[in-house]
Amino acid sequence: MTTTRPHVTVLHRWRDTHALYADYVDHATHRVTYISTELGRASVPGDAEAVVTVGLTDDLPAVRAALAGLVGRYGPPEALVALNEGDLDTAALVREEFGIAGQTPEELAVFRDKLLMCTTVAAAGLPVPALAHVPDTDAVREFGRTHGWPLVCKPHRGTASRGVVRLDSEADLDAHPDLAADLAAEPFLAQTYVDAPILHIDGLWEGDRLGGWTASRYVGGTCADFTQGNWLGSVEEDDPVLLAAVEPFAAAVGAALGGGRPWVFHLEAFVTRGADGGPAPVFLECGARVGGGEIPFTWRDVHGADLMAAAADIQLGRAPVLPVPKTGEVGGYLLLPLPVPAPCLVERADWTAPPAEDRMPYAVLHVPVGQRVPPISGYEHVGTRFRFRGPSTAAVEEAIEASAHGFRLTCTPLDA
Repeated sequence: MTTTRPHVTVLHRWRDTHALYADYVDHATHRVTYISTELGRASVPGDAEAVVTVGLTDDLPAVRAALAGLVGRYGPPEALVALNEGDLDTAALVREEFGIAGQTPEELAVFRDKLLMCTTVAAAGLPVPALAHVPDTDAVREFGRTHGWPLVCKPHRGTASRGVVRLDSEADLDAHPDLAADLAAEPFLAQTYVDAPILHIDGLWEGDRLGGWTASRYVGGTCADFTQGNWLGSVEEDDPVLLAAVEPFAAAVGAALGGGRPWVFHLEAFVTRGADGGPAPVFLECGARVGGGEIPFTWRDVHGADLMAAAADIQLGRAPVLPVPKTGEVGGYLLLPLPVPAPCLVERADWTAPPAEDRMPYAVLHVPVGQRVPPISGYEHVGTRFRFRGPSTAAVEEAIEASAHGFRLTCTPLDA
């Protein structure tokens, strides 16, 4: 008697090995099909059952058509795996349309609509900066008069700091004439600005308790600053007092947003000072997915644990397995922006002031010299990516600073 192999479809866009799909689904016992971008095909396992290429994996009509073709050939998939933040909405919609088990648009909404997300967290008793929906610039002005300046405006459903604007005063609001058109084009919210370091906390909520996690601090700026051409670094924290404050906060967010379901989280929080002078996290936002940048790689390389595997387990309907991150070393990463807008040609890549040997990154990645950088958004397609490991937060932060100021990528603009 012949048993038909189960069909699983993967929605995939990474060129690098952010996700090790062959480790998550046995490609011999399953028909694993891929809907991939052209660049993403480079990291699709060689024993995939089929690969269908689309221009963009967040193009819903294109993905719908590709999936319909795969369903016609292999039957409906029992699971649809989508691990990139930009593909979560598309995956939820096609799951609902094709009757595939997994996260629905309704279940995803609290992680994608920042207003709903923040009000849900606030309702659970956690600290959240004041915020409100702002349909027009008059509403922004009124919010600033009520709650004070500076403030931040951002889309309800933005990703990777898209559309984020800081306004320092009413005069600054008047100096942003394009904001009115942005507010009319999609829902925006205003939120009080918090002048404090920002952590990203990454790990697993197991459904009833906090699983493995790490807390890292952004170095050199914020994700929003990176969109303006600044470098962005991240270093894991090893301060036991800070970590003791973060742990119950992360658990409370996990319960508030995920309830009884397991989910992998990328949580951002401000680190303010409490009445006792100790660290007091304040909620910023949270995604139900693995964090971007080099987080998947440093978790695997430094801590021996695969966040992507846990996220894939959840989407495959399995209980997630995430080993407790190994301790003893601290991880970190650095992203340098392109020196000129893409598309461009990489002419040179060199150290102008190399760090000391014990401060060198363990990985440096960029488009090779002589090759073209495509005009594609996302942290994978920045100028240069660095990964670090070291004995302490201080050592890794020093290494990040040295690399940020000591490496140069030279590029020549090309016609689009």
